[in-house]
Amino acid sequence: MPSPRTDALLQVHDLRVEFKTRRGTAMVLNGVDLAVHRGETLCVVGESGCGKSMTALALLRLIPAPPGRISAGQVLFGGEDLLQASEERMRQVRGNRISMIFQEPMTSLNPVFTVGDQIGESLRLHAGLDAARARAQAIDMLRQVGIAAPERRVDEYPHQLSGGMRQRVMIAMALACRPDILIADEPTTALDVTVQSQIFDLLRALQHDKGTAIVLITHDMGAVAEMADRVMVMYAGRVVEEGLATQVLGQPGHPYTQGLINCLPELGSSQQAERHDLAEIAGMVPSIWELGTGCAFRDRCPQALPRCAHEVPPMFALADSTAGAPHRSACWLQEVLGA
Repeated sequence: MPSPRTDALLQVHDLRVEFKTRRGTAMVLNGVDLAVHRGETLCVVGESGCGKSMTALALLRLIPAPPGRISAGQVLFGGEDLLQASEERMRQVRGNRISMIFQEPMTSLNPVFTVGDQIGESLRLHAGLDAARARAQAIDMLRQVGIAAPERRVDEYPHQLSGGMRQRVMIAMALACRPDILIADEPTTALDVTVQSQIFDLLRALQHDKGTAIVLITHDMGAVAEMADRVMVMYAGRVVEEGLATQVLGQPGHPYTQGLINCLPELGSSQQAERHDLAEIAGMVPSIWELGTGCAFRDRCPQALPRCAHEVPPMFALADSTAGAPHRSACWLQEVLGA
């Protein structure tokens, strides 16, 4: 279950998503639990195909149906189960109380509307502003996210902006209504490292000013080290480790998390980068048809036990876990180490 803290803005219990295909019904999210607390950054990490973006879409009930559907679970926002809410209620929540920055701004922004119109749309819809006030607020939001000459840029179209500027427009759209939770799905993909750093600085500053909780979805452990308060590691549609960033990065309990961290170049103590051979995680994330009955990571795991082939491990509390800061890992090795 998620962290026992009582200040959670969002609590998710046993979330399951399945898709119907020609080969049958496939479970793409299998019992995801998570909690998001006010003012924190929760990083959801894992390789492509692990279920990170699917989790984000499920939270906002944006799973394409058909072929997909949320088959079980609860998504509690302020005590209200969003999975039971009407579509009208969800339209009130999306972009207003919970906003999302999608992966690719060029495909997420509408090419035939100006960026001012697109930012202003949510303000008109959720805040009831007229066109003039919405435009003025859109200009102010562009200024807040660091876009120069916002009075001119507000009337430009997405193709007239650089990739970094388009991503800033997406952030401005997401934050226009001062949401309680911001879901950022790979917000710096395809941006150079300088722009990535600027985007992360911007998110931290806006979080500090507005108290917004951030769910950052990424495959980049460097971004996790820079941004995360807490970390949730996903693999093949399941959560395999969760805890404070200091716990997960400092003492990773799951072999998959250890592999992700070992893929990073290391820095020596002399403030100069030392040369190291980078490790790799052999193989690939299995398809949903190849998961079998045991641990989905078993075929790539250098520490696999016999029972890993036929038993899915539960979450075990790790040695550095505390009541206020639980650190858990879904690995049978933890049972052996704790014995």
